[in-house]
Amino acid sequence: MRLAGKGVIVTGASVGLGKAIARACLQEGAHVCICARDSDTLEETREELLNEIGEPRVFVMQIDVSDPAAANALVEFASHELPDLLGIVNNAGVQGPKDLLEDVDATEWLRTIEINLIGTMLCCRAILPYLRRASYGKIVNLSGGGATAPRPRMSAYAASKAAVVRLTETLAEEYAEYNIDVNAIAPGALNTRMLDEVLLAGPEKVGEGAYAQSLKQKQQGGAPLSRAAELCVFLLSHSSDRITGKLLSAVWDPWETLDARRAELQKSDVYTLRRVTPADRGLNW
Repeated sequence: MRLAGKGVIVTGASVGLGKAIARACLQEGAHVCICARDSDTLEETREELLNEIGEPRVFVMQIDVSDPAAANALVEFASHELPDLLGIVNNAGVQGPKDLLEDVDATEWLRTIEINLIGTMLCCRAILPYLRRASYGKIVNLSGGGATAPRPRMSAYAASKAAVVRLTETLAEEYAEYNIDVNAIAPGALNTRMLDEVLLAGPEKVGEGAYAQSLKQKQQGGAPLSRAAELCVFLLSHSSDRITGKLLSAVWDPWETLDARRAELQKSDVYTLRRVTPADRGLNW
């Protein structure tokens, strides 16, 4: 029970990965506030989780994380309803428009930035004063493959997720003196509604390669939601204390053993986004 008695906020938690993260936190003893835009689905998820755990440790709030007032209201609500507010998992996100940049709707492109990046920023901004006063806290931001490699025909998603990583690294340094750990995770190739969106868009929108890869992922099952949820629990728990400013892959990185490598990590740029120079690749330019 690594989160026993702690309060955790999970955004975008009515379906998919967000629901899996909320479930994992509850199983570790946390009191959880879940939020999303769809009130009906949110209430269904609340009932499902309450039935599973058998005790009233799930709270809900319908919000749009890209609304500053709503983000503030979410954290204020959680601070009153949850005991010992520990932190937040910023999971809310959308994939955005799919096509060549010149052909996508600019309004949809900007809306993707508003939800994925601005929404994450606003929720971080709202909770940080609470965590700073407590001199301890955890923030976990959802990034992904869009941050570490180009995503042709999904430029809004890629740009927003890369920006989330740099925001994470920056906040980690800003708030290190207050014992607030800020990390990002890449959950892996998940079979969620985002994958269905790619398949629905078709190869003419997302490109032949991306479509073929997505179709293969759909058929093979994708990465398990539980793996990313377990990583979130690790990053919320005392096991990850002083591990901060990192982008961790739920599937590929040995994150279960990182508590034994704190000193090395603190002195290293491992698991960060950095510019590659010629010397890094053995080139004498």
